[in-house]
Amino acid sequence: MMIYGLNTCALSQKAFKAMQAAGKDVSFRDVRAEPLSEAELAELIVEFGDRLVDRTTNDWRGLSDWLKHSEAEAQIAAKPKLMARPVIRDGDTFYLGWDETVQNALLPD
Repeated sequence: MMIYGLNTCALSQKAFKAMQAAGKDVSFRDVRAEPLSEAELAELIVEFGDRLVDRTTNDWRGLSDWLKHSEAEAQIAAKPKLMARPVIRDGDTFYLGWDETVQNALLPD
C-alpha cells in the first residue's frame, strides 16, 4: 500500500499513522520531494479527474491565469503541492482523502 502526500500535510500523516497502527504494510511518498512520473500522474487523473487538484489552497490561487485554466496534469506537474491528499493506493484500488468512507474501506473494525 502506498500513500501519496506531503510530509507537512497533517491529514496525510494521520492516514499513514493510522494505517501503520492497524498493521498495514504501508509506504509514504512525499510528492514534493519525489514528484509523480507522467505515467503515475496520468493514472491518477484517469481515476480522479479534476478532483485531484485542490483548488482551495493559496498555492492554487497564486497560479497564473493560464495555469489555472490548464489541465489538472499541468497544474500538478508545475506545483506538486496542488495535489489533493492523501491519495492512497491499495493494489489496483485508489482512494482520495481520509474521510470516514476511506477509513471504513481500509481499516479493520
